[in-house]
Amino acid sequence: MHLAYPAVLAVLLFCVGVYGVLARRNAILVLMSVELMLNAVNLNLVAFDVWLRDTLHAGQALTLFTIAIAAAEIGIGLAIVLMVYRNRGTSDVDRLRDTAENGPADRPADPTRAVSDEKTEATA
Repeated sequence: MHLAYPAVLAVLLFCVGVYGVLARRNAILVLMSVELMLNAVNLNLVAFDVWLRDTLHAGQALTLFTIAIAAAEIGIGLAIVLMVYRNRGTSDVDRLRDTAENGPADRPADPTRAVSDEKTEATA
């Protein structure tokens, strides 16, 4: 088997994943695109492991590690997306910029005054 076939397939998968991350607005589709990119990396790791005929099979071991990391990433990512959807009613990535708890109205005008107020409250 030539190395070019899986390498070209991995490049195509990675490019589709990059396009999905850059063009999609839905957070779940962005996570799926990241998974596509990780699968492209896994394909390259296994293909080069077979091509180099490594006796330790380091490429396959790294692939298993990458799969475990991807599973943890998708689990935590989906949990975050579900919590954001429950709180805001949308999973649109463009609308997630204002996720800070303190808005501009909650911030004090003078930051040194806020520090001094906290010190006086702590000593009282």
